[in-house]
Amino acid sequence: MAVLFLNMTMRIILFSIIFFIISALSFPIGTRESKKEITKTDFSSSDCDLLYKQMKLEELVHFDAFKAAYIGYKKLNKQNNSLLTLIDFNLPSTEKRMYVLDMAKKEMLFVTYVSHGRNSGENYATSFSNRNGSHQSSLGFYRTGGTYQGGNGYSLLLDGLEEGINDQARPRAIVIHGADYCSEAVIRSSGRLGRSFGCPALPRELATPIINTIKGGSLLFIYAHQANYLAMSDVI
Repeated sequence: MAVLFLNMTMRIILFSIIFFIISALSFPIGTRESKKEITKTDFSSSDCDLLYKQMKLEELVHFDAFKAAYIGYKKLNKQNNSLLTLIDFNLPSTEKRMYVLDMAKKEMLFVTYVSHGRNSGENYATSFSNRNGSHQSSLGFYRTGGTYQGGNGYSLLLDGLEEGINDQARPRAIVIHGADYCSEAVIRSSGRLGRSFGCPALPRELATPIINTIKGGSLLFIYAHQANYLAMSDVI
């Protein structure tokens, strides 16, 4: 009888372990995109070139940045959201380097200044980190989440989609928000924008309309021609 009871106990434990493993595989923790979830899409350079010209971006957006954003958009846009936000950190903070694009309507909705993290650089962002407390910006693809009212006012949550590159965005509280230090007045007085703790901060007057436009599941891509990012990314 004791042996029978022991066998039944062992079976229950074994079934519990198997159920736990299956559940963990079925419901992964976190918001980053797994390699299996990244759609394998045949990239057409001609389609990218054509869209770039149709949207009349030649004088506004560097093609290398747009091409990288387009590749990720084709792979990650599982929700069929037509909006794509591109931040080009190859450009200095004194230039308008954030672009909100409607890929379906082939329109530029917004173009504006955006601040980078204080430890990423002065006028140019040259250093990037996924580490909490680094006060640096993180490159790569994000998906926009919900909004909230916080210490920086109306803010937009971001989920980093690239493991080891920006997947600590939520724990680091990397969000889009407005900031007084992101303005032309600050550029005139200091020669560059003020800097954040790692958030892509916007001019106060544009924060709300941009957040309301891109919230709820659109893609955002922060670009810089960095060898480390290109080597680590499973998207580009």
